[in-house]
Amino acid sequence: MRKILVTGGCGFIGSNFVLHLLRTRKDLQVVNLDKLTYAGNLVNLSEIEGDPRHRFVHGDICDEALVARLLADGVDSVVNFAAETHVDRSIQDSAPFILTNVGGTHALLVAARKCKVRKFIQVGTDEVYGSLGPSGLFTEDSPLQPNNPYSASKAGADLLVRAFQRTYGMDATITRCTNNYGPFQFPEKAIPVFIGNALADRPIPVYGDGLHVRDWLFVEDHCRAIEAVMERGRAGEVYNVGGANELPNIELARLILRELKKPESLIQFVKDRPGHDRRYALDSSKLSRELGWKPLVSLAEGIPRTVRWYCEHQDWLRRVQTGEYQEYYRKHYHERHGLQE
Repeated sequence: MRKILVTGGCGFIGSNFVLHLLRTRKDLQVVNLDKLTYAGNLVNLSEIEGDPRHRFVHGDICDEALVARLLADGVDSVVNFAAETHVDRSIQDSAPFILTNVGGTHALLVAARKCKVRKFIQVGTDEVYGSLGPSGLFTEDSPLQPNNPYSASKAGADLLVRAFQRTYGMDATITRCTNNYGPFQFPEKAIPVFIGNALADRPIPVYGDGLHVRDWLFVEDHCRAIEAVMERGRAGEVYNVGGANELPNIELARLILRELKKPESLIQFVKDRPGHDRRYALDSSKLSRELGWKPLVSLAEGIPRTVRWYCEHQDWLRRVQTGEYQEYYRKHYHERHGLQE
């Protein structure tokens, strides 16, 4: 049975990917390395608690010795989700983003090369391309022009992966996705903020004029894309993963309010963030052409599914909003299983 190391597997996209693999694949074991920062939530993986195919390891990707020990235990592939991801936090303090996103990726690459890991997947973001004009799409050949510390750190990580592939011949591949949404997304990102605030009848904050455009990708579609790249992606290549669901932020807020039957008067325009990119959108034709992937969940289907999930999991949302999830579930997990170091 093949063994996969997933880093950041307790975060939003990482936990969805771990669940996707264990639901759909019988030939894989997953080692899940997560530092459990504020965005890591073991509750996300309650469904697979006790599954012998999943091993959780509490640790930091910057710990090269720990990573090397894990990889030396028969790991076939690495999928790196571990990252600091919130733009606003990167504007307030960029240091953790450089440490984890650049330094951590470097530590993983060094250990993966030493242990002769077969394949390395770097999960990236469309934000490395910078801001797109009112028309057109970013392709994999578009120049990297990051406009905030978060996207700059992710661009740096991508360049390290490229360099290790070219210099050492590693089988390393980069994916770059548009904005994800779906279950388990930490409520600092737009969609869970909009849903959580609307449920509580609090103002919904919309940056600037609300006309910043994002392409939205349902997290399950993203998981399928990463799996396809893990299995069939070509070494040294970049694959864009877009949802083909472009929408201005103000229209996204209105869509969520309509779904919840809440008034548009809850929308509150707030001061725009520095370096706020106007539009992102990706050309995913390379991924479709080479690997046969396409997004299956439209925004018309995905937003109601996501709103319904948050409505049905308000206890999860409350625990995250209050910070209770960190102490309660860590204590629960320690007592029942013990965190493996």
